[in-house]
Amino acid sequence: QVQLVESGGGLVQAGGSLRLSCAASGLTFSTYCMGWFRQAPGKEREFVAGITASGGFTRYADSVKGRFTISRDNAKNTLWLQMNSLKPEDTAVYYCAATRKMSLLYSQTYDATNQYDYWGQGTQVTLSS
Repeated sequence: QVQLVESGGGLVQAGGSLRLSCAASGLTFSTYCMGWFRQAPGKEREFVAGITASGGFTRYADSVKGRFTISRDNAKNTLWLQMNSLKPEDTAVYYCAATRKMSLLYSQTYDATNQYDYWGQGTQVTLSS
C-alpha cells in the first residue's frame, strides 16, 4: 500500500520560510518522479515543482521559481520542498505526488494532476501578512 505523508506546514509570516517533507512508503521511491502541488480555497490544484527519479532534473512553476527548491533523498524515501520568501498568495494546502512516468517532467503534461498516480493527504501552509 503506497503512502505519501506530508508534514512541515504551518502558519508563517510573509517573507518567512518553511520546509515541507513527504515521507514515502510502499513503493520503490527511487523509480518515481515526484512533484509538489498546491490548492488554495476556491482554486484548482496547481503544479509547484517536480523532480526526476534520480534528482538530476527539476521544474518549477513560474510563481515559485527562485524562491522554492525541491529535493529528494532516495535512501531515506523522502521528498522536500524548501520554501523561502513566502508570500500571502502561497497560502494553500500542499500535496506531494508520485508518478511512474519517469520522463514526465520532460513532457508537456508535467503539470497535469491526472499524470500522477499517488497523492498524499496534504499539509496546510498559511501566510500572515
